[in-house]
Amino acid sequence: MESDSVAYILGEDGPFSKRVDNYTTRAAQVEMAAAIEETIAQKQTLLAESGTGTGKTFAYLVPALLSGKKTLVSTGTKHLQEQLYHRDIPKVLETLGLNAKVSLLKGRSNYLCLHRMSLARGSSRRLDSVQLAELEAVNNWAPKSSRGDIGDLTEVPEDSRIWPQVTSTIDNCIGQDCSFFEDCFVNKARKAAMASDVVVVNHHLFFADKALKNDGFGALLPDVDTVIFDEAHQIPDIASNFLGTSFSSWQVMELCNDTRAAELKEKSLISKLVLTADELDKVTADYRLSLGLNERRVSWVDLLDEIPNLPKKLTMLANKLTEFSDVLEQASVAGEGLTRCYERALELSQACQRLADETDDGDVVRWVEVARRTFRVHETPLNIGGELSHYFGNKLQARIFTSATLSIDGDFSHFQQLIGLQDDAVQRTWESPFDYFNQAVLYVPEGMPQPKEDSFTDALFEEVLPILQASNGGVFVLFTSFRILQGFAEKLAEFDFNVLTQGDTSKRELLADFVAKPRSVLLGTMSFWEGVDVPGDALRCVIIDKLPFESPFDPVIKARLNAMQAEGNNPFMNYQVPRAVITLRQGAGRLIRSVTDKGVLMICDPRLRTTRYGRTFLNSLPRMRRTHDRTKVTQFLARLAQGESPQ
Repeated sequence: MESDSVAYILGEDGPFSKRVDNYTTRAAQVEMAAAIEETIAQKQTLLAESGTGTGKTFAYLVPALLSGKKTLVSTGTKHLQEQLYHRDIPKVLETLGLNAKVSLLKGRSNYLCLHRMSLARGSSRRLDSVQLAELEAVNNWAPKSSRGDIGDLTEVPEDSRIWPQVTSTIDNCIGQDCSFFEDCFVNKARKAAMASDVVVVNHHLFFADKALKNDGFGALLPDVDTVIFDEAHQIPDIASNFLGTSFSSWQVMELCNDTRAAELKEKSLISKLVLTADELDKVTADYRLSLGLNERRVSWVDLLDEIPNLPKKLTMLANKLTEFSDVLEQASVAGEGLTRCYERALELSQACQRLADETDDGDVVRWVEVARRTFRVHETPLNIGGELSHYFGNKLQARIFTSATLSIDGDFSHFQQLIGLQDDAVQRTWESPFDYFNQAVLYVPEGMPQPKEDSFTDALFEEVLPILQASNGGVFVLFTSFRILQGFAEKLAEFDFNVLTQGDTSKRELLADFVAKPRSVLLGTMSFWEGVDVPGDALRCVIIDKLPFESPFDPVIKARLNAMQAEGNNPFMNYQVPRAVITLRQGAGRLIRSVTDKGVLMICDPRLRTTRYGRTFLNSLPRMRRTHDRTKVTQFLARLAQGESPQ
């Protein structure tokens, strides 16, 4: 075997076996690495479904780094991005004895903006005492920071209100006109990425960048030979957020605040400027009030039925934006800050006017996101595959899409269609090395009512409680609805468990508490269905309330289902079921995270047994022992809780 082949390197006699602690040679990992090596050499597209425990990170890093080609690795979250950059890539480079320049690149809102910090300090009288103290901490930290990554300043909380005032967006960045351009942390990060062999990003940045490629300084990512998407199943939803257009009240309010700050610094002395900004703030707030008190996502068409004069109100907002941009044009000669504010006002007034003048076309769905104090009008493509095909088909490069959950019962066509990949993409699946049949039990209780019935919530608690008691905690209960979660949490509070509820504190603190304390039961919604890793006996059972179908009343989902039906397709089987299968597989994947883990996966939805499509869900799950006998399950969990090894 050649000493430079991935089979040797990842094999029993290779450097990983000799130099990496607790490394185990896995045939699936070696095969996957060889397939990726071939994909890079041939500049092909590979769909690589890699089951939990196959070691997919090393399987793609080893051939990518050995190739010597410029590579971009995109991950699902910033946490995984940091893990790759700080732990995994250095370990592979050290083991292989390679030198490569590696960059970590985040979205611009993760970097301190020196220009905006200067503006914030110049208008600090608008800040409260907490924000003033945090601004001073940022100012003291800035000269000491080489990267300007605000995540490095732990003294200021992640959710502090000071961060939006000292970081930039594509709207308020003034680019090369900025007096701080040479010292700009975003510019430095981009230059480092351009000069690097490997660049680590996340999917949000990748698709935000693609959407901005025609906007000069807005684009951050370099051109590369190889792109690797880890946790690729997240791409359709993330990409969808960036492929359309939007207009938000936050953009308008931020423009008004930035104008006031720029005026304090640059002193145009246009008397109407601040007065018009105040009037624009009021018109924007009035428009938000006209959308009602409830927070919601609603289609434009439904909103027009509810509020017939909505376009007229939007026209009033557009007119006020136009008036503001006219005043800003006069003020713009005073400095670079006011010049950029004028450009933003012009862009926003045009976007707002277009929304007021036009209605939906057949290719997009217009919808409104109404928050407590803000609103955002979106236009989202119905067929994101058509849009994404431009990104994935416009140049010759190797592309690897990998995840534990890309297929539906072994079929990749749903994922391919969603992201617009050609039929010539290579498809490979490597099963998990875990022995699910002997490590896990799938329990689907009998007698549960249908999820749509009023009795379901009470029946759910009555069925789950004995399982929690038998397991003595060590349980995740994953919900499809926050409302059901809250009702369950209220009932469970009467029992002697360490109940941890999503939203009570940070995700990291909840997981640490779950592992550290006995009789822990963690209640979570969708953010806990994936990206959570608790190996060992701390987690013995994962309970899922029902099959995770998306709400058919969501404006984007509803429009896509209607479009599919109009084309003669079956939207339920061709769209809703596949997406729910992927989500269920992610939730189920929380249970077994190592070769020694054992546990129970409980799914409380009778549709798994009573419907034809239930078989699709079952066939997509790992091959576990199955039962509907509660007694067997409670005995199994009781032995696990006592540290025994149940058979």
